[in-house]
Amino acid sequence: MAVVISTSTSPPFTDNTLHDLELERFFEPATINGIVSDAEGPIKTFTLRGLKDSPPYFHDGRLLTIDDTIEFFNLVLQTQLTQMEKRDLRAFLYTL
Repeated sequence: MAVVISTSTSPPFTDNTLHDLELERFFEPATINGIVSDAEGPIKTFTLRGLKDSPPYFHDGRLLTIDDTIEFFNLVLQTQLTQMEKRDLRAFLYTL
């Protein structure tokens, strides 16, 4: 009996690029969990696959929940998501 191993991979749900969110417009540098947090410039986009299993979020762990992360990007990117859109986005992220 032969064992077949699939070589296909699931999409990573990332663009593998750096993005500068221009966070300096929102806060002064601070120490969070022993790490100095400031407007560091570009950060790499992380994969969304398995997001629900990998808190805390953001590159430095400053966002503790997916809801915090959705609200953060809603503010930073000025997407003006409604409460229903935020719930739908959270439900989608939990399926990845």
